[in-house]
Amino acid sequence: MLIVDHAAAVGEAFDMISPVRLDVANDAFLDALPFGVVGLSDTGITETYNATEALYAGLQRQTVIGQPFFLMAGVCMNNFLVAQRFEDEEVIDTIIDYVLTFRMRPTPVKLRLLKGPKLLRHYLLIQR
Repeated sequence: MLIVDHAAAVGEAFDMISPVRLDVANDAFLDALPFGVVGLSDTGITETYNATEALYAGLQRQTVIGQPFFLMAGVCMNNFLVAQRFEDEEVIDTIIDYVLTFRMRPTPVKLRLLKGPKLLRHYLLIQR
C-alpha cells in the first residue's frame, strides 16, 4: 500500500519546489500539489500531467500524456515566451506572469519553467 504525505505535498511552494523533487515524485504526490505540474520530454511530449492541472485545464490526463504538449494542451504557450525557451536555453528556473487563453476565458497565471541537464524532464508549473 502506498502512503502519501499529502500535507507535505500541499506544503510545497510553487516558487520553491526543487525540480529534482519533481523528478522523483510519484503521481499521488504530484496530484496533491496545489498547482499544475506538466513534465515534458526533451522533444516536448507530455510525460507528467497532475490532477490539479487536469482539473483547471479541463483536460483528462489520459488525453494529454504522450501528446506534444505545445501542439495539443498548451497551444497558447507555443511561443517564444514559453515553448521556445525550452528549446533555446540549457538551464531554466524562472517565473513569469502569463495569461492562458486556450479553451477558457483569459486567465492570469504564474508559470515556472524548469530545465536542467541532469533532470529527467522539463517542467512547467502553473499557479492560478
